[in-house]
Amino acid sequence: MRLRSLLTVIGAALLAVSFSGCGSEEPSPGPKTALQKVQLKLNWFPEAEHGGFYAALVHGYYEEAGLAVEILPGGPNEPVRQEVATGRVQFGISNADQILTARAEKANIVGLFAALQTSPRCVMVHEKSGITSFDELKNLTLAINENSSFGSFLRRHASLEGCKIVPYPGNVSQFLLNEDFAQQGYVFSEPFTAKKEGGDPRNLMAADIGFNPYTSVLISSRKLIDEDPELVRKFVTATRKGWAKYLEDPAKTNAHIHEKNPEMGLDILEFGAKELKGLCTSETVTADNLGEMTTERWSLMTAQLIECEVVGIGQLPLDGKGAFTVEFLSPAKASGKAASESNTSEPEADVDAEDKVGANTSAE
Repeated sequence: MRLRSLLTVIGAALLAVSFSGCGSEEPSPGPKTALQKVQLKLNWFPEAEHGGFYAALVHGYYEEAGLAVEILPGGPNEPVRQEVATGRVQFGISNADQILTARAEKANIVGLFAALQTSPRCVMVHEKSGITSFDELKNLTLAINENSSFGSFLRRHASLEGCKIVPYPGNVSQFLLNEDFAQQGYVFSEPFTAKKEGGDPRNLMAADIGFNPYTSVLISSRKLIDEDPELVRKFVTATRKGWAKYLEDPAKTNAHIHEKNPEMGLDILEFGAKELKGLCTSETVTADNLGEMTTERWSLMTAQLIECEVVGIGQLPLDGKGAFTVEFLSPAKASGKAASESNTSEPEADVDAEDKVGANTSAE
């Protein structure tokens, strides 16, 4: 009897300890890891060309990477490259030709991720004009930023016989009123607006005449890359996820962009997202390796800028070295660094403001 009583007492004690242990296994909420604050400066007002960056924000990819990202809208005369070069913001958006011209002026900025493999730049003509190529741009009024890289390139590679060159107006009003009027634009912006307003736009793509800079390129400073490569890697990785998501399912992101820029209607954003699918990918760049860049493309752009006298001989390395890096587009290696196509540090300097003009459209 004594043995049975002893076993009963021991069993009760063990049961009590068991219940006590269950209560102690409840996880106690620990302190939340603080997110690293980061700013991204756009090259224009929020629109489809920024879709992947906003998608990374809207779908939480930046937050998952430990980043609290603030996307700052751009606009005419916003000095994006200058702000990145001087460290006022960590990241910005620019185009390859603008990155190169800024570097020629000693702004040590570096391209990290090329969102658009094919430039959306176009010249919009009237379909009834019968014009189907740049060689046929004759005897009309052409609205273009004449001092831009593309304007300089076009003067050398199209006859423009009898053409009157006028400043780009920033809207499609004159195009709708004048059948002998052509203008620059982005393929997912001005042509959509013109057609919606009853016009008959036909697009001559700048890439078809050989002018094809990487567009909507994510940039940072060489200083930040050297001092905080882990931040740069996190931002690039999350950005790539954002672009893949936007090209697959842009609806939620478009609603956010519309909220940030009401002049961008959901219809034009939907159209833009569809157009971007063909611009963000190529024969060698798919949804799996978005943002890739090559030395060949940067070298060609450098040569074209020298040919058009946008930059002088000797101002830039002919192989485009230093203007971009693919270091953060590959998984990190054990050493912490992957192969890079960038050069060593150079002195930083301020550069001219973005030379976009007009309202709510993408112009160089």
